[in-house]
Order: sequence, then C-alpha cells, then structure tokens
Amino acid sequence: MKWDILHRTTYHYAAPVRDSFNEVRLQPMATDHQRVDSFLLKVYPPSRLAHYQDFYHNIIHHFEIPEPHGSLVVESVARVSTLPGSQLPKDAAPFPLARIEEAVVWERCYDFLQPSRYVDLAPETWRMALDAIAAETDTWQAAQALMRFVYGHLKYESASTHVHTHMRDVLAQRRGVCQDFAHVLLGLCRAVKIPARYVSGYLATEAASATHAWIEVLLPGLGWRGLDPTHNCQPGETYVKLAVGRDYADVAPVSGHYVGTTERRLEVLVRLRPVEVE
Repeated sequence: MKWDILHRTTYHYAAPVRDSFNEVRLQPMATDHQRVDSFLLKVYPPSRLAHYQDFYHNIIHHFEIPEPHGSLVVESVARVSTLPGSQLPKDAAPFPLARIEEAVVWERCYDFLQPSRYVDLAPETWRMALDAIAAETDTWQAAQALMRFVYGHLKYESASTHVHTHMRDVLAQRRGVCQDFAHVLLGLCRAVKIPARYVSGYLATEAASATHAWIEVLLPGLGWRGLDPTHNCQPGETYVKLAVGRDYADVAPVSGHYVGTTERRLEVLVRLRPVEVE
C-alpha cells in the first residue's frame, strides 16, 4: 500500500521562550518491507535543519532557535510504500528458545536485552514471563505467548498513563495505551533472554490514523519480527515504521529543551491517507 502522511506538532508557549534545541525522529525507516518515496520536514520559526543516523539506524534531524518565539511548529510530510509478505506464520518454530542466547552473535542486540528507562527485568517480571510461556520451547512461539498474555492482562484505556509511565506502574494498574503495552512486552521478552526492541510509527484504521507503538523480537536467521500487543497481531501493510530503540525514551518524535516558561499547550495532528495506485 502507498500512504501520504502528515504529522504536525505545535507548541504554544504562555510567554516567549528562547534557546530552543530540538531533535526530531519523524523520517520513516527504509526497510525490506517499507519504501520511503519522499520526505519533507518543516519547522517554524524557520531554522536550519541538520541530520545524522544514530546507533540504531534512525534518522534524527536537529535544529536550534536561539531567538525568542511564542510557538514552535514541527511538520513532516511523507509518502511511504508498505509491502506485503512480511508476516511470519503463527505456527512457525524457527529457533529453539533454549539456544536464544546465541542471538548476540547474529546482530547488535545487547542493548535490547537490558533494562531501560521504562522497562525493568525484576524477578517478578521474569516469573510472570515464565508463567505466560508455559511449555513453549520455540522462541517465536514463546514471544507470541507473551504477546497474548499482555493483550489479555492489560486493558486499553486512553489517557490512563503518560509518556513517562514505567512498565511496573502499568502492571500495577493493569491498563494503559499502546506505548505501555509495548513496554510491558519488552520487559517480559527480555526477562527470558529474547532480544526485543521498541518500535514507533503509525497505524491506519477505518476509524482514524494515529501514532502507534509495537515491538520487534530478534529471531536468529530470520531477523527482527514485529508483534503488536495492543491488537494481538503482527504488523501489516497498515503500519508505517518510524524508529526503533530500547524504549520510548529513544524514539520520541520531538524532544529537546529551551529557556523560558514551563506553561505550554501541545497540539498534535496525524493523518494517513491511502494513495490510489493507477
């Protein structure tokens, strides 16, 4: 499928701010299952943009606005083609769980086996993961079992958490949003030595288009494979991948700091429109 994507983030400040330094992670990734046909990033007040590729191969744009300004607008426009055929059969058993520690020789995945800002590997997490896996002996089957557990254990509830909510708080209240579902599944996978990374992106549904979060697990010999615990499924053609990291802290769409008032209002507009292919 082909998508036109608009993502606009607007900050309105109660008083002018200055010395604003920002990083933006809004350029979709080019992968075997996704092609970036075009991408344009605009900032207001106008600023010179630079970019670099980070350790996880994300494209990060950065800019600074030293002069006083009362608002900040960051807008990305992209056309992305998503390709079919990326899903793995649910009954596949490609790699024994007992050998999963061998994954470290396949790809740089050490970071995706460790605790991170919003993910922990406490003994309680490990115990919960073992109970959810039950008798599964294959890595892919175990990862799917953990996804089913998260989907059944947590209730999706809008505005029940915020972007800085830790997975232990999500487990305590048993509700959250897509970001929280992803963080919990990351912790469960890593607790049993399955390399797992956070994915930020977009999801288009019949009702709406929105930013979304899911995870990917590393299967030796097959690479990274996606799992969406919010919907208990594998990502398909309606998913657009932006960035990957240890957790949300690594992939926030817009992050930075400035000098001035802390009173501000945030507006975010996301729109995915399917493009008719002639």
